[in-house]
Amino acid sequence: MCVLVSRAFAAIGAKLPKGWGDAGRQIGILVGIDAIYQLGRGLADHSRADALAHGAQVIDIERSTGTLFEPSVQNFFLPTHWVIDLANQLYLNAQFSIALGFLVWLYLFRNQSYYFVRNMFVVSMCLALIGYVGYPTAPPRMFPQDGFIDTITRFSDVNHDSTLAKVFINPYAAVPSMHCAFAMMIGATGVMVCRRWWSKAWWAFWPVLITWVVIVTGNHYWVDAVLGWLVALSSFAIARGALARARPEAWGWRAPAPCEVEA
Repeated sequence: MCVLVSRAFAAIGAKLPKGWGDAGRQIGILVGIDAIYQLGRGLADHSRADALAHGAQVIDIERSTGTLFEPSVQNFFLPTHWVIDLANQLYLNAQFSIALGFLVWLYLFRNQSYYFVRNMFVVSMCLALIGYVGYPTAPPRMFPQDGFIDTITRFSDVNHDSTLAKVFINPYAAVPSMHCAFAMMIGATGVMVCRRWWSKAWWAFWPVLITWVVIVTGNHYWVDAVLGWLVALSSFAIARGALARARPEAWGWRAPAPCEVEA
């Protein structure tokens, strides 16, 4: 039995781009930074009064500039329940499943591009913590008096205020929207490393879809989405600049060779 397990372990390792050692390091880096990220997000969970005040400020800014359109977007789609169900599922699941799945695919099949994208993810999570800790903000779904609706609580079996939900969802981490930041980084990378037109089209559409999701579910303001995109662009600049210069042979952006880009 031990021999079979050892052989299977060796066979899988042989198929990994740089063996088990590098794969283990990448897992450790991602798990470690995620633990720090979740800890930092948790700090904002103790600032309810500030978060509500900041959320009201965002609403006032949008109202004063005539850009408080999120309730209208929600009201337009609410009669179509299957659309709302799709948005709810994407919001709850896409952040983890698509982001993680894309990173795994990138590591296995576009390995030369993986390390740059990993660095972007790490930088973006660090930048997001600045917003979460320094400016905890309640999401629009907490302001029904302003016309916002919590579609996940109303139309799905998930209660945002439940103990289980709070393990995965910080209610006061609206600014910036990391759903939008991750979607932008994944989408742009997908466009750059894929050759087939339908793959490029899908990844180009992905950031637009996720922006719609976070707004129609009442979890983010449009301002959050824009700030999420700025986090993504800033992370790209930092990864392309300081980090790539520190270790250009390992961390610089490397597009895959034409023969390798088939997806």
